Amino acid sequence: MTDSPERPETAPREHYTHGHHESVLRSHTWRTVANSAAYLIPHLAAGLTLLDVGCGPGTITVDLARRIAPGRVVGIDASAEIIEHAAGLAFDEGVRNASFQVGDVYSLGFADDSFDIVHAHQVIQHVANPVAAMREIRRVLRPGGIFAARDVDYGGVMYYPRLQGLSEWMTVYRDVHYWNGGDPDAGRALKAWARLAGFSDVESSASIWCFANAIEREWWGESWAVRATESSFATHAIEAGVADFADLQAMAAAWRQWAADPDGWFGMPHGEIIARG
Repeated sequence: MTDSPERPETAPREHYTHGHHESVLRSHTWRTVANSAAYLIPHLAAGLTLLDVGCGPGTITVDLARRIAPGRVVGIDASAEIIEHAAGLAFDEGVRNASFQVGDVYSLGFADDSFDIVHAHQVIQHVANPVAAMREIRRVLRPGGIFAARDVDYGGVMYYPRLQGLSEWMTVYRDVHYWNGGDPDAGRALKAWARLAGFSDVESSASIWCFANAIEREWWGESWAVRATESSFATHAIEAGVADFADLQAMAAAWRQWAADPDGWFGMPHGEIIARG
């Protein structure tokens, strides 16, 4: 991979690396506006219209809906199964200004100038053509509207202790992410991609997820221990030829070793943008 922010307009493969295994949803349902979209809070106001692209299980979407009520929020995702989960969450939480539907970021089913805000959390890293996706997002934004995106940058992930199994996990994860058509270092490129997509005013920021205390380590470490052998990541790693099941079991063991270590620390940096124009 080069440092050029331009990506091909067509790619031979585009698959979601993580899938929707229970171990994945365990981490995705933890996400809220406060821990995953704090940079967007100053731009939220009652009555706005918002599109949440790649909404996943809907925890951030429902949180956003509460914050801009009575404004309308629409969450879209490529997975019908996960859309059903998100709609159920909104119903159970009594949030009536949020709706959910299956959608495609490259061909959004909305007219030009439909939304005040388009939000995408941990989405752009998984699309094979981020500039094309951002151009379509820009199309549905109203004049003066904002595109808010946040993505992890795996090139900056830090952990302690330096376990060989976690080092191998990182190498395999990056290989799988690229094999699926995405970019594990998307966080650093969001600004460049947005500018290529036609946004004229792009504000950048960064934040970090940190998992260090016993509860955080148990939750994050066990989540990845299971994902390493049971989720779509495991299937893709074997299909891509970058790991066999014994390798994946060793990674799972390393995650559990890390979680049990009172000195364990894990940091995930994220790039963020607020783009206009």
